[in-house]
Amino acid sequence: MSDDVKRIALVTGASSGIGKVCAVELAKEGFTVIINYYPVPPCEADANNVVKEIENIGGKAKAIGCDVTNSNAVNGMVDEIVKEFGRIDVLVNNAGITRDGLLIRMSDDDWEKVVATNFNSVFYVTRPIAKVMMKQRSGNIINMASITGVYGNAGQANYASTKAGVIGFTKTIAKELASRGIVANAIAPGFIETPMTEKLDKEKIASNIPLGRLGKPEDIADVVKFLAKPNLYITGQVIGVDGGLVI
Repeated sequence: MSDDVKRIALVTGASSGIGKVCAVELAKEGFTVIINYYPVPPCEADANNVVKEIENIGGKAKAIGCDVTNSNAVNGMVDEIVKEFGRIDVLVNNAGITRDGLLIRMSDDDWEKVVATNFNSVFYVTRPIAKVMMKQRSGNIINMASITGVYGNAGQANYASTKAGVIGFTKTIAKELASRGIVANAIAPGFIETPMTEKLDKEKIASNIPLGRLGKPEDIADVVKFLAKPNLYITGQVIGVDGGLVI
């Protein structure tokens, strides 16, 4: 790829939270960023605001609404991106939700929605994009896992299971795709200050973290930018961004 060709990054669930910050920071690095959002009006408005924010700093972005739990919809999104931009260099599988509750009280719906959003979507999005990257013989896949996928967490059987699955998936595709110049790594955030953690006792949590504070979305975005570098000699790894909580 010549130096004058813009690298293309797709970030799922990028209308808010960690995904938004990752998208903005990738734009600052010179990427054209595809802002994926869940196709409902509030998320659409948020995604368009992210695009405006990126454009205001001189970057380029496009918002695409797509339910990443729907395989056919995902295939259509990937086709649209390739048709317009010709390539996909970086994929950040970030979309995720929580539906916390103790196992014996967890409903089928709480289980299935979390599995669909946090785990099935990673497969649905990665599969067609891997084919694009294989033709390019290059690409960086970055999957958002969690420290709960490493050590579990009471009240999050659904969430922790999906994140453990993401780790296994990442290691497997890293082995499958390495020969085509594609790297795949996972990030395991600890407690990050986002809407998901607003209701938690932050002081109590911080007291158990060696660095003494919750992380910020920018802490995750810094690692995303690093893992998005071309010709990266790192693959199949899980990088904890947790202030030392899991040591």
